[in-house]
Amino acid sequence: MNSKALEDYLKIIYKLESTVPSGKGVQTSAIAERLSISQASVSNMLKKLATKSLIEYAPYYGVQLTPSGRKIALEMVRKHRILEQYLVERLGYSWDEVDAEAEILEHSISDKLATRMWEVLGKPTHDPHGSPIPTESGEISACTLSALCEVQEGQSVVVRRIKNRSPDELRYLASIGLTTGVTLEVTNCSPAKGPFRVLINDGTEQVIDYQLAKFLMVDGEQVRHAE
Repeated sequence: MNSKALEDYLKIIYKLESTVPSGKGVQTSAIAERLSISQASVSNMLKKLATKSLIEYAPYYGVQLTPSGRKIALEMVRKHRILEQYLVERLGYSWDEVDAEAEILEHSISDKLATRMWEVLGKPTHDPHGSPIPTESGEISACTLSALCEVQEGQSVVVRRIKNRSPDELRYLASIGLTTGVTLEVTNCSPAKGPFRVLINDGTEQVIDYQLAKFLMVDGEQVRHAE
């Protein structure tokens, strides 16, 4: 059985890989920041993961998952997202509560139980925040989304995913009616990475900070390149 620490490291590396340029590894400093621990502690764990052939690790280059490491990471991501959806749909949790609970539970449930929960839920493809749920074979659906901060003024878009936001941010978004599936119209884009003014489909207008707009993933054809 894998240790909780091993699973956490592999899952974090998997998530961070999407933030680095193609062909580059995840930096030790980025992992340390996500875990709120020292880089020395991270380096020690990375050496152990490399010994188990779960990662490829080279100082100054960074970390990449091996196929074996990626398999474990995707298994954890699958369990986590199924748990989040189950907690919301069947136990009445709000979307800002489920991440912490799923972090604990994902290390305790079997693949069989996770799949049974997924089946009971009707085999959902996404979790409450719009993140895709990997299949049993470790495949994850590809979907081309844009960040809200890239949307042109006057364009209407649909919010599909809220990426890696804190409980406080999720509670704020829910309080203003900005959840997955909601249609927005960008009514004003401030220059120099300023805030965005959006009209929500219930008729209310809200101001979204640029930093938060980077993590609101939307469907929309007309986008502009972020400056």
